Amino acid sequence: MSAPWFVAGTGPLVGEFVVNGDKSVSHRALLIGALCDGPVEVEGWGESADTRATLEAVRALGVTVEEHGFGRLTVHGVGLTGLRPPVGAIDVHNAGTLMRLLSGIVAMQTSGTFSLDGDASIRTRPMERVAGPLRAMGADIETTAGCPPIVVQAGQQLRGIEHVMEVSSAQVKSAILLAGLRADGPTTVIEEIPTRDHTERMLRAAGATVHTTGGRVVINPVERLQLERVEVPGDMSSAAFAIVAATLIPESRIFLRGVGMGAGRTGLLEVLERMGGRIAVFNRRTTDAGEPVADLEVAHAELSATSIRPEEIPGLVDELPILALAACVAHGRTRVRGAGELRVKESDRLQSVCEALRGVGGHIEVKDDGWFIRGVPTRLRGGLVEPHGDHRIAMLGAIAGLYSEQGVTINEPETIAVSFPGFRELIEAATAVRRS
Repeated sequence: MSAPWFVAGTGPLVGEFVVNGDKSVSHRALLIGALCDGPVEVEGWGESADTRATLEAVRALGVTVEEHGFGRLTVHGVGLTGLRPPVGAIDVHNAGTLMRLLSGIVAMQTSGTFSLDGDASIRTRPMERVAGPLRAMGADIETTAGCPPIVVQAGQQLRGIEHVMEVSSAQVKSAILLAGLRADGPTTVIEEIPTRDHTERMLRAAGATVHTTGGRVVINPVERLQLERVEVPGDMSSAAFAIVAATLIPESRIFLRGVGMGAGRTGLLEVLERMGGRIAVFNRRTTDAGEPVADLEVAHAELSATSIRPEEIPGLVDELPILALAACVAHGRTRVRGAGELRVKESDRLQSVCEALRGVGGHIEVKDDGWFIRGVPTRLRGGLVEPHGDHRIAMLGAIAGLYSEQGVTINEPETIAVSFPGFRELIEAATAVRRS
């Protein structure tokens, strides 16, 4: 365990900030790339503990992945059914995206027994929400009291189904769609609230037929996938911390280049703009793998409270912790509803966010499915943040430190490497510029 990290209050943040490659797209570039015929070149891959787990998992399944440095990979795909079970369980560590998407992928292999396991945290994550639909498709899959470890016996002929999502989850949707690549007919997922569509976009770019209309996502079985190149955009969930920091700290003005703007990724921007944020979006474009990206300019702004509704949660679920910080220093009272999914993340994020923000001077109460936050438009007092092993709570503490009077000490700062290994260097570089 590394030493605690102290982050002091700072003056304006100015200049260009570079964030890591999108974690969700980085996972999918490896997993879908492994299913392609032939090599797939990946640019901008975001290395983190979670995505490194995915890289090692596809290697364990018999896929060669070359690392060229600076976010460049070559994934030598083995085709839809070319994965081979390793000796022993595949270790997903703490990567929930990997656990769920890989379940759908191994279920449609032609033979073999695949075991998926991970650390103590992942063993508490619900897996029946994935296992149930896969069983309905004909997969042979067993969970452990509804959680990992899981065992999948491949070789079953999968059926195309129509599945109505009970919980809004891009991970569950993706697992079903990936299994549907080798079903006996179309597979349909019905979403009441649209979730991130990275899987659909990448599969289309690889040659699959995927239709999305009126909350229905339909995929047809394919014979093969082929994808020459994946450009991974900047991760909005990581950019969110810099965006909120620049919004809160007076006289700040920052730029972020090539940030992912796909469906389900712009909820943070929409909520901040509703609160009075000053965020300009320009140079919109689309990558070879179908991902919308854009450049952002963020300037300091005085914020007002808002209400975050249940239907908005899927589009900003990972950004809710840093939005809670913004609400703590906005004018008025903010209510967040429909965020019960935060209780089954790396920590109970409803509780851990509340503890972290109260510990540095915020006024926040936990409700059954969200928070009630009384904003006080001034710098936070500062204090101590215990992340409880959760990378987003540690990063939340750092941004709170930048906008505090006394500074914030973050225990377990090494947890940040789960999603954004370069975050600490980014923050320390920004504050060093001000000190010089």
